[in-house]
Amino acid sequence: MSPSPTNKIALFIDGANLYATAKTLGFDIDYKRLLKEFQSRGTLLRAFYYTAIIEDQEYSSIRPLIDWLDYNGYTVVTKATKEFIDASGRRKVKGNMDIELAVDAMELAEHIDQMVLFSGDGDFRSLVEAVQRRGVRVTVVSTIASQPPMIADELRRQADVFTDLVELQSKLGRDPSERPAPRDRSEREARHHAPQFLQRATTMAPRGDDDFEE
Repeated sequence: MSPSPTNKIALFIDGANLYATAKTLGFDIDYKRLLKEFQSRGTLLRAFYYTAIIEDQEYSSIRPLIDWLDYNGYTVVTKATKEFIDASGRRKVKGNMDIELAVDAMELAEHIDQMVLFSGDGDFRSLVEAVQRRGVRVTVVSTIASQPPMIADELRRQADVFTDLVELQSKLGRDPSERPAPRDRSEREARHHAPQFLQRATTMAPRGDDDFEE
């Protein structure tokens, strides 16, 4: 069945959450293939990618991915993380992009027919409900294949459609043959193709939530 050109789509990617979900499932996202997949489903108006960055690091492993996305059809939204010491004296890094994503989704709602949210964060349930009230169908992409599931039950129930990332692996996953084993560090640092960036993009995504400990 050919895609309907009148189906206007916007993607909202919670970068850290999607990375953690794919890593849990044992594969890497090929962002070029992801874009093509949803371009084939209708008119893709926007593809937002949200991530927080640790600004004081000499080298952030997420930056090559962000740079590639910025030049290749994605709207990248970033902000600096905030560091704080919790009650037990542990240093934590907080990088919550929920507000930025919600504002963009509400502003775009009147211009789209379908919203695709790549996140399992239950905090987005009320956003999904608000967007639905404006006549937009919402697809949420996460997984229930992990233990525990990466998607909050309340978010899954609210979505019009839930798509398990496992089902999209053949369409969005990076081909392992595209990742040759580097011979030395200089070769690793010299690679500049998007499907290879994600294996280094570990700075902000050790878990699927907002707080990161050291």
